[in-house]
Amino acid sequence: MTSRTDRDEAEIEASRAPLIDHLIELRDRLKWAVVAFFVCFVVAYIFAEDIYAFLVRPLAKIYEERGVENPRMIYTALTEAFFTYLKVSFYAALFVSFPVIATQLYKFAAPGLYRTERRAFLPFLVATPVLFASGATLVYAFIFPLAWSFFLSFQTAGVDTGLAIELEAKVNEYLSLVLKLMFAFGLAFQLPVAITLLARAGLTTAAALRKRRKYAVVIAFVGAALLTPPDLISQVGLGIPIIVLFEISILLAAAMERRYAREHDDLPDDGDDGDDAPPADGTDDDIPETDYHMGR
Repeated sequence: MTSRTDRDEAEIEASRAPLIDHLIELRDRLKWAVVAFFVCFVVAYIFAEDIYAFLVRPLAKIYEERGVENPRMIYTALTEAFFTYLKVSFYAALFVSFPVIATQLYKFAAPGLYRTERRAFLPFLVATPVLFASGATLVYAFIFPLAWSFFLSFQTAGVDTGLAIELEAKVNEYLSLVLKLMFAFGLAFQLPVAITLLARAGLTTAAALRKRRKYAVVIAFVGAALLTPPDLISQVGLGIPIIVLFEISILLAAAMERRYAREHDDLPDDGDDGDDAPPADGTDDDIPETDYHMGR
């Protein structure tokens, strides 16, 4: 859905280069992306214990509210805690360095894009980490407290059964569950970006999205059931935001279509094809819609 002008074609032609130059450019961009990730990884590993304490805070707060003294988490393998901190550092570094990585990839691809395409992709580069952080914040602030309270409700004191059922959470399993939920919500919040890109590429329209709204509701809850643990709180907590984001995506797609229509209305006419000019013999080419003309 982009209009190409002579200026755009000139910019693309000026950016042409031999294959070896493109490979060198790609190497340099990847080098800066790797350096940014490595620096963030080192810093994250230094604060890995603090980051993990931040992730475990919702569970510790519930223990405090229930009056549990000296709550603890365990690890059953000698290397489990070490690799858990490595995993925490890796994902923290990936999240923090993503803007740099995305910017380097964009700078590599930008010379091959038209000017209107470059302007179109910049908002998505900004919106992607913001929406991901919004999804992760939602699950941390609202879903974790509700879900952890639900799971801890299965603990028993052993009065009726004779054996107490107590939670002994493992550090690695807890981190895996937390990361799974945070990435599920973060990826789900990318729905407006994905649908808006599809609309801009002309692969879908706002009318088509409205027509398939009922299917989207079903798919939203099926996806939430697959991405979250088997509890109703997490599934509903993810399904409802997906539906809301789908409605926002419809509005964005409609706005994209209106903007595209305005841009094309302002374009000059490419030329008259001669259909409106009268024929040379002075006769009128308009043929009445008789039965013979309509093929009957």
